[in-house]
Amino acid sequence: MIETDVEFADEVVEKLVSEKNLIVFNDDVNTFDHVIDSLIKVCKHDSLQAEQCTHIIHFNGKCEVKRGEYSKLEPMCTALLDRGISAEIQ
Repeated sequence: MIETDVEFADEVVEKLVSEKNLIVFNDDVNTFDHVIDSLIKVCKHDSLQAEQCTHIIHFNGKCEVKRGEYSKLEPMCTALLDRGISAEIQ
């Protein structure tokens, strides 16, 4: 029983370490509507989630808009960058 618990704990730690965050940063260029539309199209947010993230970006300077494996986040990050939105994976 103890071995199973240790194995499970190792799997959880491994998953947490492999998860990354897609961060979007505030800028003085993009409009609220552009960022909202981009989060809906690129990150598959619903409109409320996209609006909330956009306000967090505006007031806090950045927001974690998506969490997951690097391979899933990389195309989203690239698409946001292509739209002129400052983003990175951390």
